[in-house]
Amino acid sequence: MRVVIQDNYDKMSKWAANYIAAKINGHKEERPFVLGLPTGSSPIGVYQELVRMNKAGEVSFANVVTFNMDEYLGLPHEHDQSYWYFMHDNFFDHLVDMKPENINILNGMTDDPEGECARYEEKIASYGGIDLFMGGIGVDGHLAFNEPYTSLASRTGVRDLTTDTRIVNSRFFGGDPEKVPAQALSVGIGTVTDSKEVLVLISGHNKARALAATVEGGVSQKWTCSALQMHNAAIIACDEEACGELMVDTYKYFLDIEKKERL
Repeated sequence: MRVVIQDNYDKMSKWAANYIAAKINGHKEERPFVLGLPTGSSPIGVYQELVRMNKAGEVSFANVVTFNMDEYLGLPHEHDQSYWYFMHDNFFDHLVDMKPENINILNGMTDDPEGECARYEEKIASYGGIDLFMGGIGVDGHLAFNEPYTSLASRTGVRDLTTDTRIVNSRFFGGDPEKVPAQALSVGIGTVTDSKEVLVLISGHNKARALAATVEGGVSQKWTCSALQMHNAAIIACDEEACGELMVDTYKYFLDIEKKERL
């Protein structure tokens, strides 16, 4: 596992955006570059920087296919809290060469949730898998909507949201947890870790315990983020505030390794 520690959220976001852009630009195969994407507050800075780079001609999305992590079950596209809306409002609508047909987001209004999830897995496989999956984690370490105690081998499926998750997300629903959908469609932990690379963003002091569990804890369903320890090409991009629960030696180790990477 690689842990890249940046001074603050803005620097973390720019580092991650530059890394993703370099991977896209370095993709020489005829098949598209397949990129997994999250929603939430963590990736907004990355999206803003990628949009800037795209408009400046520094990276093209013309040969990029995207798959989003999750979507609320029962929210239509036009709902301002659907993840379809979030992604278009914060990212896709601002790119100059993103092809709409290359955007893949789970359909929260499907009348066949299990079938929708199976088709999503099949479509990912049809592209040869995901090249790079960017993600964020919750304060309890959940990756996508894979709450604590979700199987680390799970695939895309229907997820029941915990009360804690609905309370946290209620800030987007007028402060009322009951307005937050009780279920979502989500890629599984196995879906994410099957990707060739995984890049997870962790920022803020409220994510410090989750970062420590991801890096230093044992692999456990309690912290689904800990599955990243089993991935050969997992990267954590974090800011200083998120490092508050890391042991000093761990913190110094990753700073030292990254310093050598830059030399």
